[in-house]
Amino acid sequence: MVLLLLAAAGFVRLGFWQLDRLRQRRAANVATTAARQAPPVTLTADADIGEPEALAERRATARGRYDHTRDVIVRGEVLQGSPGVLVVTPLLLGPRGPAVLVERGFLPAPDAVTVSLEGLQEPGEVTVRGIARPVPTGGGEPIERDGRTTWRRLDLPALRARLPYELLPVYVQQSPDTSLPGFPRRVAPAPIDEGPHLSYAIQWFLFAGMAGAFAVLVVGRRR
Repeated sequence: MVLLLLAAAGFVRLGFWQLDRLRQRRAANVATTAARQAPPVTLTADADIGEPEALAERRATARGRYDHTRDVIVRGEVLQGSPGVLVVTPLLLGPRGPAVLVERGFLPAPDAVTVSLEGLQEPGEVTVRGIARPVPTGGGEPIERDGRTTWRRLDLPALRARLPYELLPVYVQQSPDTSLPGFPRRVAPAPIDEGPHLSYAIQWFLFAGMAGAFAVLVVGRRR
């Protein structure tokens, strides 16, 4: 009975933890909604970025030329159950920089690492529209395979050390558009919702109730 009642108490604690996660998610949703509704920001060669967190989830526009010789491959991605990678390309905002990273989209790959980018170049001057986000710091863990470097995630200091021009501290997740090439596949931003936290909390509370009922009604009666 003691073990079952302790388990019930643990389940209750997990239920309240999920409710706390739900409150955090709702607060983040309010901030994301406000950012998405703010006027779009234009990223130019002489733009003053300031704190990159201030641009998080803002709609952004940038115009320049892609540096396809320095495409960045982010490995280990999954889209609708299919393994693959993300293709991220520096967009030169001026002849010699600076550049802003553009998450151009998803490419399927059976091992979620190895892909060919042949035929996926977008030459000339392009206009990119999407959602701005701060470039993460640390944890990039680049690895070499068959002469190509892949990254576990974007890593601002590591990427700045490898690029010959200045790199802005934000990147743009390009929005889907029927005028763009089919591949890489542009991925829409995650929907603004409350996630599964409420249903998880209900499940944990149900588990707590079942454990407590079993302890009292079954184990207690047998004793």
